[in-house]
Amino acid sequence: MNQENRWQPLDLESVQATPIRERKNIVSRNQFRPPCSPDASFEEWLDSLPSILAADELKAAVEAVFASREANAPVVAALGGHVVKVGMGPILIDLMERGFIHAIAMNGATAIHDLELAMIGETSEDVATHIADGSFGMSAETAEAFREAATSGAKDEGLGAALGELILRQEMPHREISMLASARRLGIPATVHVAFGTDIVHMHPGVAGADMGAATAIDFQLLAAVVHDLEKGCWLNIGSAVVMPEVFLKVVNIARNLGQELAGVTAINFDMIPHYRTSRNVLQRPVERGISLIGHHEINLPLFRMALLQRSLKEAR
Repeated sequence: MNQENRWQPLDLESVQATPIRERKNIVSRNQFRPPCSPDASFEEWLDSLPSILAADELKAAVEAVFASREANAPVVAALGGHVVKVGMGPILIDLMERGFIHAIAMNGATAIHDLELAMIGETSEDVATHIADGSFGMSAETAEAFREAATSGAKDEGLGAALGELILRQEMPHREISMLASARRLGIPATVHVAFGTDIVHMHPGVAGADMGAATAIDFQLLAAVVHDLEKGCWLNIGSAVVMPEVFLKVVNIARNLGQELAGVTAINFDMIPHYRTSRNVLQRPVERGISLIGHHEINLPLFRMALLQRSLKEAR
C-alpha cells in the first residue's frame, strides 16, 4: 500500500461544540481562598489553603487523627531513618507527649540514629569518607549499646524497650531528643524491626544475631498486638519505603487472621517521593482509606503538628 498520501488533514467543520456550563468540572473557585495577610496567625494561614489536592489531604489527615481519638483507637507512627536525621524526633516526641501518637515502630537505622543522637548529639556519619578505609559503621559505642540492648531485650521486653531503657539508665546527655527514651518514659510501645545485614551494628562480632533476632521478634509481636486494636485508628508511615510497609502488611494480616476486621483504618504516608510498597502495602491493600502527603519531612511534619494543635484549640473553644 502506498503510504505517501494516505492521510490528509482532517476537516473539523463537523465537530460539535458544547456549552461550557453543561460540562463537568473538577475545579471551582469555591475551592479557592483569598491570600492571608503577612501578619496572619497560623490558623488564618491554614484556612487560606485551597481545598484542593495536598492541602485537602493535609486537612483530611488531621481529621482522621481526631476521628481516631474520638473512637479511642490508636495512632501509630512507623518511621524510617531519614526522619530522625532531619531533626523530626522532637516533633514526634511532642506529639507523643500530647497524646496524638500512641505507639512508634521503626527500622534498625532509625533506632541507630536515635541512639547516637542521645549519646553524642550527632549522627549520620560521612559514608563516602569512611568506607574508603573500611571504618564505616565501626563505631564501638553504637555497637556495644545494641549488643547490650539485644541481650537484654531478647530475655524480656524486646529491642525498642531495651534501647530506651539503656538510654535513660545511662543518662545519655541528649536523651531528651530520643524517641526511644521518650517512649520508655511515657510508657508508649516502641518497636524496632531489624532486617539483618542492613545496619552498621551487624558488622560487629559482639552483636549476636540470635539475640538481635529474638529481641526484634518480641517487638514484632508487640506491634502485632497494637495493630490488633487498630480498628478506626491511624497508621502514619513516615519515611520508610520498604521495611515498615512490609511489616505493616504482615501485622494487619495477623490481626485479620485472628478475627479482627480492622474496619475504618486510615493510613497516612509522609515521604519525599512516592514508592511502590508504600502505595500498595500501606495506602491501598490493607486499609479502608489512604492519604498521601509528599514532601520534605522537615516541612511537612512540623506543618502537620501545627495543624493538629490548631484543631485542638478549635475543639477547646
